[in-house]
Amino acid sequence: MGGLLLRLMLAGLVGCLCSGAARGEAVQALPWQVADAGREAFSRPMAGLTEAERERFFRGRALFKQSWVVAPAKDDRLDGLGPLYNRLACVSCHARNGRGLPPEAPDERMQSMLLRLSVPGVGPHGGPRPHPAYGDQFNEEAIPGVPPEGRAVLRWVESRRRLPDGTVVSLRRPRLSFTELGYGAMGPVRVSPRVGQQVAGMGLLDAVSDATLEALAAEAKPDGVKGRINRLGSEPAQAGRFGYKANMGSLRAQIAGAFLGDLGITSVLHPDENCTPAQVACRRAPSGGRPELEEAQLDEVEFYLAHLAVPARRDEGEAGLRQGEALFAGVGCATCHRPVLRTGASPRFPRLAELDIAPYTDLLIHDMGAGLSDGRPDFQASGREWRTPPLWGIGLTRTLSERVRYLHDGRARNLTEAILWHGGEAAVARRRFEALGRPERAALLAFLESL
Repeated sequence: MGGLLLRLMLAGLVGCLCSGAARGEAVQALPWQVADAGREAFSRPMAGLTEAERERFFRGRALFKQSWVVAPAKDDRLDGLGPLYNRLACVSCHARNGRGLPPEAPDERMQSMLLRLSVPGVGPHGGPRPHPAYGDQFNEEAIPGVPPEGRAVLRWVESRRRLPDGTVVSLRRPRLSFTELGYGAMGPVRVSPRVGQQVAGMGLLDAVSDATLEALAAEAKPDGVKGRINRLGSEPAQAGRFGYKANMGSLRAQIAGAFLGDLGITSVLHPDENCTPAQVACRRAPSGGRPELEEAQLDEVEFYLAHLAVPARRDEGEAGLRQGEALFAGVGCATCHRPVLRTGASPRFPRLAELDIAPYTDLLIHDMGAGLSDGRPDFQASGREWRTPPLWGIGLTRTLSERVRYLHDGRARNLTEAILWHGGEAAVARRRFEALGRPERAALLAFLESL
């Protein structure tokens, strides 16, 4: 490895991304971090919250974990589930605030995975055009008296890739089909499977300014990497930053969209039920209020997610991890997975303002090649374009989850598979990773496991 690393350093490709701890110094967790590597590492509040703020944080957490019920109910603050929905609670798709999982067999139901739907054309707000009968998200569940939309069946198709040193890696991709359709044949439809994403750190990403995203998009980058902002809606177009294709412009919008799509809960941002004209019983079902999620409740959930701390890195000063960090930069991963961003002004949540954070993302969309394409445009993102996912906390996936799965549809069963699926703008970096010897690949992967 020494020769390769020396060549990368001479070429100026390896920067010093190391903190004091990586130089052997002891560093305490920053206010936005938590020194916890256990199963609740994504569920801790940021340091320094006042007693009143902590109470608000825990009220939001209770709503995030709340199982919603069918209307009408005795507690009218917590009814309004459906009429069509996927799960009963937010935490159902984000267990311990971490990543969701895809089904592993055709007879396994989707528990923390959803399917985005669309048909060719542009929707009324500039986004994907919903399916006329099934809308923009497939809902397998429904309240009594309302037909569910059907069942989704996922099968995995395996292939093999041989690396230059002879290592053989098995890769898989999903193949989807539908049964028991409740509202007729779908016809031509674009389908994109998505597992739930981790929610820790979202408030900090929300506080990164649009000006910072503009500057990142305008930077000249090596290896054919471009990166751009997904512009949402009409002029003035909002900068997208959340969702796998950066199709949500703010944390608040992301929360309200998930309440509607996943639980069928209306809010001030989405006052109408998620029923298409073809779904007559859905449209006639009782409501849990207008809106069903009160604005104060939306505020509480937003405050909770905004102030979730991010786990601090582990064992930063270890020599092998410093080597892996240098390789991460040297092969080109850090071009998109930016180690440092700075938050801007945050009038609503001042604790998040003007902080240097380490999310390992640029929040931009990039062409990731044909292998990862879902063929489904989303605002200005093409089927091949995806937002750079944050990597902070990725090394705790095995601790939080019963299985380890990565990428938007959970196809990757380990970090090596996830990297090997990188194409398009990431193809040069992937090829450099493939060219590394086994010890060097192991060092890079160990660095990722330390995040």
